[in-house]
Amino acid sequence: MEASTITSKFQVVIPRNIRERYNIKPGYKVVFIPFENTLRLVFAPPIEQARGMFPGIDTTVERDEEDRV
Repeated sequence: MEASTITSKFQVVIPRNIRERYNIKPGYKVVFIPFENTLRLVFAPPIEQARGMFPGIDTTVERDEEDRV
């Protein structure tokens, strides 16, 4: 288990071995999820990394009535 201290500016340093283990990079967004009496952190990588995530998915979506004709 790793620990960090919150600074006077409310910043936290993520320990190096955690960053390396979970491949956390600068630019990732952090989502804070309250759960019971805890706070969960979820790292969301940039959207560019999602490209090609679902190969073969049908992306032709009928958005308007004109598209359905």
